[in-house]
Amino acid sequence: MSKMGRDHPHLRGVPGLDFYRLLGSGRGNDLGLGVDLRRWARLAVWSSPAAHQLFEDSPWRRQELALTQESYTLMLRPTRWHGQWGGQTLFAPPPAKPNETVGQSEARPPEKGRIAVLTRAAIRPAKLAAFWRSVPASQAGLPTQPGLLASVGLGEVPLLHQATFSVWQDTASMLAYAYRGAGHRGAMAQAKRDNWFSEQLFVRFAVLSGQGSWNGRDPLAPEALGPSHLR
Repeated sequence: MSKMGRDHPHLRGVPGLDFYRLLGSGRGNDLGLGVDLRRWARLAVWSSPAAHQLFEDSPWRRQELALTQESYTLMLRPTRWHGQWGGQTLFAPPPAKPNETVGQSEARPPEKGRIAVLTRAAIRPAKLAAFWRSVPASQAGLPTQPGLLASVGLGEVPLLHQATFSVWQDTASMLAYAYRGAGHRGAMAQAKRDNWFSEQLFVRFAVLSGQGSWNGRDPLAPEALGPSHLR
């Protein structure tokens, strides 16, 4: 927990680190009001793979890893996105093909294989009660959802700025949860109708690689075909 306050001076000066956020986590594998004071996440956007590798090889990073009981790093490539984080656009729009206009939520090619999804929202204070009332129904069935490899609820500002991150076996599994589950679909519709959020971000990633362990396992390992159960 103390690292989340002390790391900023160093991270602000890391070459090639274009954007980062330090995020606390909830207990378990979904969004909730409980807080896990020993588990946190770092979202980082890098200018190049080489810049990331220099960071991974740095003495600061080795010292950080020495303090952890467990660490897991996912390398991701954004494929579809819309929205901003703190007024900032995280990724440049992809190039359009000739005679084609492509928005920044329409990166190509479509992702194949394992994917990851990041959602983040700044909740309007007047909508806090409605948002948190909707959470149990919106995430009902997530731990046992077919195709889910790992998931976690994250927070930047307690109660107000919340995020979710999940890793899926394929796009079809993610879409089945997001759009066929009545609870999740209903919460999305209510949030839009009642204007719950002052800012939103959605990013879908292709999963390139993973290193380390997450709750004692590698979610990308061949045997990790069922849902994860984080405790």
